[in-house]
Amino acid sequence: MTVLSERRSSPLLSRTFLQLSVISVVSGLSMAFALPFGSLFLTTEVKVTPFQLGFFLIASPLASVVASTIMGKLSDGRVQRRYMLAAGGVAGAIGYSLFAVLRDYWFLLGTSVVFVAITSSLLPQLFAYGRQVSQGPSMVVSVLRTLLSVAWVAGPPVAALLVAKTGWVGLFGSTAVLQLGVAVLALTLPVPAAEPEEPAQEEVAGPARGNMAVVSVAFTFMQGSVALAVSGLPLFVTTELQGTAGDAGLAMGLCAALEIPMMLWFGSLANRMSQHKLILIGAVISLSYHSLMVFTDSVWQVMAAQLLHATVISLVMGVGITYFQSLDPGRPGHATTMFSNTQIVGSMIAGALLGLSQELGFRWVYGFSFTMCVFGLALLLVVGRLTGSSRR
Repeated sequence: MTVLSERRSSPLLSRTFLQLSVISVVSGLSMAFALPFGSLFLTTEVKVTPFQLGFFLIASPLASVVASTIMGKLSDGRVQRRYMLAAGGVAGAIGYSLFAVLRDYWFLLGTSVVFVAITSSLLPQLFAYGRQVSQGPSMVVSVLRTLLSVAWVAGPPVAALLVAKTGWVGLFGSTAVLQLGVAVLALTLPVPAAEPEEPAQEEVAGPARGNMAVVSVAFTFMQGSVALAVSGLPLFVTTELQGTAGDAGLAMGLCAALEIPMMLWFGSLANRMSQHKLILIGAVISLSYHSLMVFTDSVWQVMAAQLLHATVISLVMGVGITYFQSLDPGRPGHATTMFSNTQIVGSMIAGALLGLSQELGFRWVYGFSFTMCVFGLALLLVVGRLTGSSRR
């Protein structure tokens, strides 16, 4: 059994980092294949009713929260984190293999809340392992998160081609193969050496562990505002601005492309200044973005505003991972899972608000996003003032 010893050199130069990078890209591709097309598969292939679709889209994320929380606690205990990664990959391979052949709604729902839910622990465990091998905050987690974004840029177009050429069997079969690849790669990872016990404590770039719950609520609002803004953008562009689907796709692609260098830059910056302050900056920029979008009256303004939104996503979803890990450095699996769960719950809230926006007008998407961001920023300011973290 290989044990990863502590290195003086940069973790980015290690063989382990290369292995983690491949896992990040492969797992990102697998998710980018399956997740964007789930609703389309259920409505066109399985012929579900609106109620069945809604129930599926609520039950599956809730099961993912439960599964990833349990896996996070196990990984911070006696179970090696690489085995947690392998388990997530195997569960994904089984789950998506079943999606390739099953067409019964209830069997698919059972597959989703069991196997696919376990797969949701992959990314939290990957980022927790990255922090563990780097023994503290470093560029490792930021680079892994950036590679995930790269996979999401390439994944959906490839998935669309797979559906067109091979159907749903080809899409979910390919996803299962990628998930199995993650499991195999995870088993080749070394066992991280135990962190040395020393009096010097790692910098805590935010509120203390006791305030994790409040910070989680704040991030649920922040991540929900991001999810609502992203999911509502195509509808806003095509209905309110009379743009085309191509315009919306170009705006989203521009945002994704801008995120990649920004995540690397902010990841480096997070090692030199307070992560809490960076998150606050992200929240303020988010308010600016949503305010601009409310009053936008042309497509070119949407394009220009994507620079702001890419900055927000890079700070909230990039630095946010390291920020949560710094709140609870002794339990990276639990901390990263908490961050991941805020994204899941925030997306569920965003889905409900998107449905309400359909009745009120899709410009309300950004009004709701602005309001959620206000709540998130207020909670972060209160917790920061109580603990003095905002001065770090």
